[in-house]
Amino acid sequence: MKDIEPGFREALIGYLRKHHSEICRHWFDDIEPSQIKDGVLRLVVREPVQLRYLQRLGGTYFTEAAQNVTGRLLVVRFVSPEDEARFEAKGTLPAASDAESAERPAWLDEQMLLSPDYTFGSFIVGPGNRLAHAAAQAVVAKPARAYNPFFIHSGVGLGKTHLLHAMCDALLKAQPSLKLCYLSCSAFMDLFHEAVKAGRMTDFRNRFRTADVLVIDDIHFLSKHEQTQEEFFHTFNALYQLGKQIILSSDAAPSDIPDLEERLTSRFSAGMVARIERPCYETRVSILKTKAELHGMQIPDDVPAYIAAKVDTNIRELEGALTRVRGYAMAMGLPITLEVARQAIDGEGPSRSGNAPSLQAIIDSVTRYYDVKLTDLLSKRRHKSIAMPRQVCMYLARKHTRFSLEEIGGYFGGRDHTTVMHAVRTIEGKANADTKMQAELGSIEQDLLERSGR
Repeated sequence: MKDIEPGFREALIGYLRKHHSEICRHWFDDIEPSQIKDGVLRLVVREPVQLRYLQRLGGTYFTEAAQNVTGRLLVVRFVSPEDEARFEAKGTLPAASDAESAERPAWLDEQMLLSPDYTFGSFIVGPGNRLAHAAAQAVVAKPARAYNPFFIHSGVGLGKTHLLHAMCDALLKAQPSLKLCYLSCSAFMDLFHEAVKAGRMTDFRNRFRTADVLVIDDIHFLSKHEQTQEEFFHTFNALYQLGKQIILSSDAAPSDIPDLEERLTSRFSAGMVARIERPCYETRVSILKTKAELHGMQIPDDVPAYIAAKVDTNIRELEGALTRVRGYAMAMGLPITLEVARQAIDGEGPSRSGNAPSLQAIIDSVTRYYDVKLTDLLSKRRHKSIAMPRQVCMYLARKHTRFSLEEIGGYFGGRDHTTVMHAVRTIEGKANADTKMQAELGSIEQDLLERSGR
């Protein structure tokens, strides 16, 4: 048996951050190396969700890191504090497969793996998701008493799954013995058809109808599957009558799911139905900062501001853009800066020869000319020193790009089209009456022409 040397954990995590930064999380610092015995390094993980996540996905990476740090042929085992205590008492660990079975709580359903990244702490609340977030916390505080069923719907990549995972995480922390079943609708349908073929419907029904909490992701896939709808209807009723919590997510409201039986639509709508909207600019910036912190990335404030202005579709696209920036910076051996972010996302940069200037190129020229920060320009600040350059950006965007008033407003922190229209008229009026404003616009447009190579 070999005790862990001082500084081992830091060296282990440091290796992972250098060679496998994509898997690193800030909570890795909470992992506690124990001892090495018979070529096995025990790493103690206190949170059950984090433990299971690492057991499923982290073994290869941590084993590689441990071998490189120690120079020895080791295998890493992630263990719970309870297993570590049993080892201290008996001096042995069960075989890996037996250990995972023993560590697998009664609530765990292998169809889905809860992500330790998706907690309430890492969920950014904004105007578009505030109701869903508040309702989710109410459900966790009073399962089956606050809102039952709880139905969340939104477009792709806007945080439904994050909120489901956060609820599961919080429920299990509050009640570790809770029997929670979390799976996708597709998995539910597959298991149903397998049970029908094998003649094991009793086992299937016991599996789901004895749950304390049933969580189904993407319930809209029930559409057009009449047999599965029939089975889920009875499962829903059984759980509801027993006072068990039902949580569902979908890409559409219950009434908008095509070919869904009316009796299911009625039941899905009977509790709380909460929609998640696309995140506004400020929310997107906060999301990016939180994602960067989660991965231990050091980024200046203008980088998330830039990415949030470029990507306004959904959270997955934001994460993808941040990943591209990190990968580009690592490949080039550079720290993450605004210029690195521009190169990573735009490729050849914001100006392209022979094309009209991009919206980002216009912003770049305006921020340089007036010496204002990108974060201020896209913020809610209304001070004259910020408001006027912002109006110039909107005016030039309307003049030199094909974006609609709505699209330009969305780019500038989610402002509506009337704000853009007012900005265009204001700058036009000033330019007609003020030679100084004419000169300023001329200088900025000349800069745009030179940088676009036209």
